[in-house]
Amino acid sequence: MVYLYSLPAACLLGFGFVLQQHAAEREPLSLMLSFRLLLDLVRVPLWLAGIGCMVVGQVLGALALTHGSLAQVEPLLTTNLIFAMALARWMGDQPLGRSGWLGVLALSGGVTAFVLAGRPHSGQGPVGGLRQWLVIGCVLGLAGILVVLAQRLRLLHRPPFLAAAAGTLYGLQDALTRVCGGILGDRGVTGLLVSWQPWGVVALAVVGLLLVQSAFEAGPLRLSLPALSATEPMSGIACGIGFLHDELRTEPGALAWQAAGVVAAVTGVFVLGRHPAMPSGERRPEPPPHHHPPRPRSGP
Repeated sequence: MVYLYSLPAACLLGFGFVLQQHAAEREPLSLMLSFRLLLDLVRVPLWLAGIGCMVVGQVLGALALTHGSLAQVEPLLTTNLIFAMALARWMGDQPLGRSGWLGVLALSGGVTAFVLAGRPHSGQGPVGGLRQWLVIGCVLGLAGILVVLAQRLRLLHRPPFLAAAAGTLYGLQDALTRVCGGILGDRGVTGLLVSWQPWGVVALAVVGLLLVQSAFEAGPLRLSLPALSATEPMSGIACGIGFLHDELRTEPGALAWQAAGVVAAVTGVFVLGRHPAMPSGERRPEPPPHHHPPRPRSGP
């Protein structure tokens, strides 16, 4: 069931990111990191189609989390980049080429090696509140640092940092989504609504969406999507181990294969992200403001 939900989720997420970037790149840069950007994009049909794909993909990802651990689901969701590249190739008619196939093999092989070697599985449930809030604070702090760094950089260097901040928040969102599933099963809808976790999921989703759209607006998709695809699973797995008791095999051989799988997957992410088939995201020059010549004064 984990694969049945995770792979379609990855497909829809990849398609959604490509459609969103095609819409966001046309927005004025003055709206970056402003909620006005989202209000403008809501009126763009292409962006709404991308959001629809992303929402359905996130729902399927949440269903996958009810059947498996974050350490099992997150690497599978990383394959969204393969589907994003497939759509981008179709839209741009760019052949895959040797580097593209290398990225596909590295990403898929790395994910497979990590899952087979680590045999990730769920533990005994959430840990104490202090440890939970410590992990959450570290994740939020890291995301904040990435946003501050992005604001201090030139425009072309901002997308990876903004996307990495969004991926960090999305990983925490995935962890809290799994906690919400447990609350729903134990206490029902009423118990879920009076808990803070679902509202935390909503807040993380909105802030993460703003960061992602700002990254898409600031530069090429190849600069933002790899960072997003790499940081979300890392953050999610860290949260799962940190306060959900997710477990991985810790024998030396298993750890070595897990490390090799992570390196291969991250390498594949960046190779695919920089492939020519990915949208270049070159901004169209904005038309200069139209100045009307001053009207001649009328005589006395």
